Amino acid sequence: MNESIKYHAAGGVLIRENGRKILLLEVAGRKELRLPKGHIEAGETVEQAALREVQEETCYADIEILADLGSLTHTFYTFRKDANITRTETYFLMRLLSEQAYDGPQYEHEKFKRRWVPTDDAERLLTYESEREFARRARQAIVGGAMRK
Repeated sequence: MNESIKYHAAGGVLIRENGRKILLLEVAGRKELRLPKGHIEAGETVEQAALREVQEETCYADIEILADLGSLTHTFYTFRKDANITRTETYFLMRLLSEQAYDGPQYEHEKFKRRWVPTDDAERLLTYESEREFARRARQAIVGGAMRK
């Protein structure tokens, strides 16, 4: 009998070079390119969780939020947990301010290879449709002037 799990995740579309590059994360041992995101911990705001997750997964400390890219909710089945997962994902457009290394907690399951790609290519390269949608929203926000913050 499979279980139903619901949770909220937060993450970011991290850009540099005035929005010309987006950071994608390559998942070790899997042919996946992802955006950084993770669970919202008790007591955290969505914004705090998004910043923390992006810092932990990218190993960059100096990041700022530029714009809210909204949320999507989707349901999927995972064999690993024999569960139907309903996840609401909220993403923010974020800018890398410097290459300062993040010195907070690092987790073995979050060892990703960073790949900076042209913004126009990110949507095509991302593995999952929900993340491709956030790459589209980020590109629209960049064109719409979010960089002027």
